[in-house]
Amino acid sequence: MLPEIRITTKRLLGAESTEKVLNALSALDNIRQITIKGENLPAKINSGPNKGLDNNHPERRMIRFGDKDILLTKLVGDFFLELEVENEDMLSASVEEIDRICKEVIPFGFTMDVGRYSKYRPTLSDYKLRC
Repeated sequence: MLPEIRITTKRLLGAESTEKVLNALSALDNIRQITIKGENLPAKINSGPNKGLDNNHPERRMIRFGDKDILLTKLVGDFFLELEVENEDMLSASVEEIDRICKEVIPFGFTMDVGRYSKYRPTLSDYKLRC
């Protein structure tokens, strides 16, 4: 059983807040994968009169996740956590623990949904692309 939890924040998170959330969630044992989604911060400006110039946004920077340094290129609004649980009891315990952690590190609010938000097996489109 590989359910996912989608955490949607009420505001886009900057680099410091994203780092806090990721490090707090990484302490849990049964999280298999964490995927983030949000507003892109490109290295170069893509349009307008300054097209092609460097985008010196203060939130596009390196963050520390566990023992790795990662370049954060987004203002994060969604976290997708893939859980590795055996049964419904483990799932509900994990959801409660994740909710408790999020209430500590996301002070301005969030919503949390349990479901399946990414593909976990090939679809017909995947087979067509290989031909």
